[in-house]
Amino acid sequence: MRPFDPRLTGAAGTARPLLALTVMVGAVATALIIAQAGLLARLLAGAASGVGTRVLGGVLAALFVVVAARAVVAYVSETAALRAAVVVKSQLRRQLTRQVFRLGPGWLNRQQPGELTTLATRGLDSLDTYFARYLPQVVLAGMVPLAVIARIAAADWISAVVIGVTLPLVPVFAVLVGLHTRAQTQRQWQLLARLGGHFLDVVEGLPTLKVLGQGKRQAEVIARVTDEHRRVTMSTLRQAFLSALVLDLAATLATALVAVEVGLRLLGGHIGYQQAMLILLLTPEVYLPLRAVGTLYHASMEGAAAGGRALEILADTPQRPPVPARAIGAPDLRRAEITLADVTVSYPGRHGPALDRVSLTIEPGARIVLTGPSGAGKSTLLAVLLGFAEPASGSVRAGGYDICALDLTRWRDQLAWVPQQPSMFAGTVRDNIALGRPGASSDEVAAAVTLAGADTFIAGLPGGYDTELGERGLRLSAGQRQRIALARAFLRRAPLLLLDEPTAHLDAASTAALQATLATAVADSTVLVLSHDETWSAWAGQRFQLRQGRLAEPARATS
Repeated sequence: MRPFDPRLTGAAGTARPLLALTVMVGAVATALIIAQAGLLARLLAGAASGVGTRVLGGVLAALFVVVAARAVVAYVSETAALRAAVVVKSQLRRQLTRQVFRLGPGWLNRQQPGELTTLATRGLDSLDTYFARYLPQVVLAGMVPLAVIARIAAADWISAVVIGVTLPLVPVFAVLVGLHTRAQTQRQWQLLARLGGHFLDVVEGLPTLKVLGQGKRQAEVIARVTDEHRRVTMSTLRQAFLSALVLDLAATLATALVAVEVGLRLLGGHIGYQQAMLILLLTPEVYLPLRAVGTLYHASMEGAAAGGRALEILADTPQRPPVPARAIGAPDLRRAEITLADVTVSYPGRHGPALDRVSLTIEPGARIVLTGPSGAGKSTLLAVLLGFAEPASGSVRAGGYDICALDLTRWRDQLAWVPQQPSMFAGTVRDNIALGRPGASSDEVAAAVTLAGADTFIAGLPGGYDTELGERGLRLSAGQRQRIALARAFLRRAPLLLLDEPTAHLDAASTAALQATLATAVADSTVLVLSHDETWSAWAGQRFQLRQGRLAEPARATS
């Protein structure tokens, strides 16, 4: 981590006026520090020399005003910095969410969900210290020493030279200690992300772990990772405390050196009392901002590391290139055929391509079943059609246009997809179905539910369509979630319907009913089904088989 990361302030956006206010307030604070030392030196020198109370009273009143002004300035500075931190955190969270959607499921599958969750919550919350305390102190550390040394030089050039020679010791020690603790802080953040990801996996797989009797073992793993994180955190804190000791010692020795030389010259009559008091009062103010920066540097490292990781994600580019400004909207898939020509898709770290020179023509209104063992490339083929995966070679064309040149949003508007594990979101049954077409009426939702065969079980729910499903729809069975996903797809009335194991959680009667619905109610749509169920063979117009990423010759289904 660098002492000052311009990427974070560059990403501040709307918070820049607040950060600019912090800098201006820092300049005012610098002037007030010098004014306070001058007034206090004058007050002490006047009291020692017997100046009248009227004069001292005016100086004392001015001193009170300056002290009050410093308190106001400190309040304004911290308030502006805290508001800037809130704005930056909100902005980074919004950008991070948009970027995850932009990068897509292909990128997300290569990440650790626990790390992203920790980053978007605890990680970005740690930026408070960076923006509210560390950055304002960096501003003061740049302004105060130079201004104070200039004021001391105007009063006594010898003391200014001594301070100028000893001042670099503080930042040098701070850099040396910072280099030692940087790797430790990075390791602390990585362990925290690992702990969050592992805990998330355990919570999601808790039923399976309980059935297999592995709950105690996983609890021991979490305890081990937690203990390692605790030890690294305590080691980082210990180094931070030791660094504060080193910085305080360097600043104290430098201040003592100035005090000794000023005291000796005061005894010899080579410097006045008020002048000596001014130098002694201002000297600690030279080193104080640098010491505070060193201390706050360690306190802000976690937030800066999290912010840096967020900026790295924001800098990632999606596999699919940006759509040109004048991209083709999308051909009408009710009339346009889709052609895959020698499509090859590879994933990082995987031996061999997921799809190997696959060629396939999907005609409008076709009923196609794609079979094959797990890992054969069926889901990758759907990912290509959905725009989640980019072919390494070959092309996918619709209506004669390469889909890479199409507007991806308009392309997906013509698709409906039911994955193997459909996602349910916190909300009502109606909300989850209406995701397929948010503006649909209640009658249209009810018609889609009937086509999916979900009307019976929805009617039996406590609140019917207004029943809250809760997180991930865990109140429903796997078959019920599948029916809601089918209703969501039917509601879209899309020209191309992509179904990945749509009857995996349905009984034989429900499977037959769904096949009849696909043959009649959505007969004008193109339907591509991925399934191991042999009953789909009689329904399909064409049947293909994928093995190790390669497509076998099509076979017409027998009726």
